[in-house]
Amino acid sequence: YLFLYFQVLKAFDYSSPLKGQQQMYKLDIGWPKIPEYFTGQTFCVAVDSLHGLVYVGQRGDNVPKVLVFSEEGYFLYSWNNTVEMPHGIFVSNTETDSSVWITDVGTGKYGHTVKQYSPSGKLLQVLGTPGNAGSSLIPLQFDQPAEIFVEESGDIYVVDGDGGMNNRLLKLSNDYKEMWLAGANGSGIGQFKIPHSVTLDPFGRVWVADRDNKRLQVFDKVTGEWLGSWSSCFAEDGPYSVRFSANYKYLIVAQLNINRLAILAAAPVGSIGDCVMVTAIQLADETKPHLVDVDMKSGAVYVAEIGAQQVQKYIPL
Repeated sequence: YLFLYFQVLKAFDYSSPLKGQQQMYKLDIGWPKIPEYFTGQTFCVAVDSLHGLVYVGQRGDNVPKVLVFSEEGYFLYSWNNTVEMPHGIFVSNTETDSSVWITDVGTGKYGHTVKQYSPSGKLLQVLGTPGNAGSSLIPLQFDQPAEIFVEESGDIYVVDGDGGMNNRLLKLSNDYKEMWLAGANGSGIGQFKIPHSVTLDPFGRVWVADRDNKRLQVFDKVTGEWLGSWSSCFAEDGPYSVRFSANYKYLIVAQLNINRLAILAAAPVGSIGDCVMVTAIQLADETKPHLVDVDMKSGAVYVAEIGAQQVQKYIPL
């Protein structure tokens, strides 16, 4: 019944901008073509805009953990090897190949790791010690790592973790050596309470959704130095996910508990200032948007919704 309920909501395109604000995105009700392929809780989504692919990470017993769709919404294939509880997912493209990175927050023999896969699901690299929750003293020992962002250079940013003992932002080189580490458990400047999502802007700044502190924090990507934070937009609910629009003019932030995507004006070069909400997409009750990703070619926004157990696609108007 729940599934039918959400399908009915989908048909009516429940998403709406706040009163008096412009509508910037429209729900693509034809994506995916067959929603029944979602059989678990959809926690994360990653777009490979180079190859027109969309990867979805889902959880549940006896369900495929990774589903792969075309950007048109056709189901292509799934895989399940060595993935326990996917939390975050990211597609990295270099000149020679593409790979899929997954943060695994499981407590079994595959958990507490950041893993790299081929597009077909072959395990290529494991960071962390599978099955062992880490301590903040050891850089590559994770405790429920939440999300990863990989630059074209191969440098890696990991936010660790999703409620574990670590509350930190870690930068690794393309050969997996620690470059710098920021954060500790707390609510002071540069500290975190559940760093949940991470992304980069074109000006060398790292943006982190500091979920339980209800703010975005910003760091210099070269030095790890704290540059500023935004909190005034998140009084109602903390940011769960942070991504830039394809033109880098906006930040798209998921707020799970109020079922909303906030569209914020991106900060100019220099001062971080404070956040300005341009508009918001209000989703149906109990949708629970967890993590989002953006197709950097088309500008489409994909939203992984734990409550609705689906991924929805929003296209820019």
